[in-house]
Amino acid sequence: MASNSQTKSARKSQLTPNQNPTWAIPIRTTFRAAVALLTALLLVTAVYLTQNRAQVPENYRAGGGGGCDLFTGKWVFDNESYPLYKERECVFMSDQLACEKFGRRDLGYRNWRWQPEECELPRFNATALLQRLRNKRMVFVGDSLNRGQWVSMVCLVGSVIPPSLQTIHSNGSLMIFKATEYNATIEFYWSPLMVESNSDDPVNHRLPDRIVRVKAIEKHARHWAEAHILIFNTYLWWRRPRIKALFGSFEDEEISSLKLVKMRRGYEMALRTWSDWLEVNINPNKTQLFFMSISPIHDRGEEWGKAKGENCYSETEQITKVGYKGNGTDPKMMKIVENVLNDLKTRGLNVQMINITQLSEYRKEAHPSIYRKQWEPWKEDQISNPSSYADCIHWCLPGVPDVWNELLYAYIFQSNTHSNQNLK
Repeated sequence: MASNSQTKSARKSQLTPNQNPTWAIPIRTTFRAAVALLTALLLVTAVYLTQNRAQVPENYRAGGGGGCDLFTGKWVFDNESYPLYKERECVFMSDQLACEKFGRRDLGYRNWRWQPEECELPRFNATALLQRLRNKRMVFVGDSLNRGQWVSMVCLVGSVIPPSLQTIHSNGSLMIFKATEYNATIEFYWSPLMVESNSDDPVNHRLPDRIVRVKAIEKHARHWAEAHILIFNTYLWWRRPRIKALFGSFEDEEISSLKLVKMRRGYEMALRTWSDWLEVNINPNKTQLFFMSISPIHDRGEEWGKAKGENCYSETEQITKVGYKGNGTDPKMMKIVENVLNDLKTRGLNVQMINITQLSEYRKEAHPSIYRKQWEPWKEDQISNPSSYADCIHWCLPGVPDVWNELLYAYIFQSNTHSNQNLK
């Protein structure tokens, strides 16, 4: 018979809960497993989103074919995300565009983001673009405005590359930036009138008598024939009532003829020569083609309420009138471009217009003005009248051309461009 103490002990054992019940183990294990699974899912999601930042949302992949219009919108102040790089940290910044370096103190022009009305413009992902350009060539072809956009692109991609892994060199009219780790080049070719002209020298090209060989382009085209992404522009150098068109060669005047033609007629002939060359020589499954629209000039202050004779000098604010257009922008010239591009499309070649004109019209405050390298000493009358030598054509960097490149970037990555698949 058990003793009273043994009986009490047995009763106590029956009444005291087990400190490590068998049912608690699977619940704790399940909870820990769930936490681990959730953590893993969050990590996978984060990695996926990081790797896919470059993807363009569906609602504007069509690029005008029923998708979002990236070119209609407004400027939004954003000093947290912009600028996308620092002027002083861009290894190959141009002194023509380095406004802070040359004394500009109002730097708010750097902090504006373009906001389309119907969607978001994807943030520029330099690493994603470099991956796309691995073992490939991107070439900007045109005048100094396209060169400014090229400098912007070099600064954008250079911001994620160690200085020791980026180089630049020039060969006549061709300037080549190379990201050595990717074996990728981003190049600029000086061809201000697209076709051959007496202004083709990259240094000595400011001639009083401009002559254009409207039917000749081979001298230029051989330098960018094998590129994978081509970005063209031409407009600024055509801005004169008439231009001399040369039929023949500069070398043999006896068999050449010179004819004075109206600006728009000469422009159309040159673009037709360019488009014919593209049709014959470009493989649409290999090369993406883009054309930059007019970059506005802000040299007539009376157009936005200033006194006649004033310009962008001392401007610190944007133009706020919706749809503002200055007289320096010729819509008939852009109509010629549209007609040529539409005609090319019927021949099986798509050239995407990047319409930078309207969004840039608002930005009268974003030009270098007097804040750039001056190639010649100022004259006494210039010192007393700074607006007389203000640059109201080009753009400070960082600044407006960075947004042009964000637009270009979005179209490079749009998934429905058939040639895009071959660039991956």
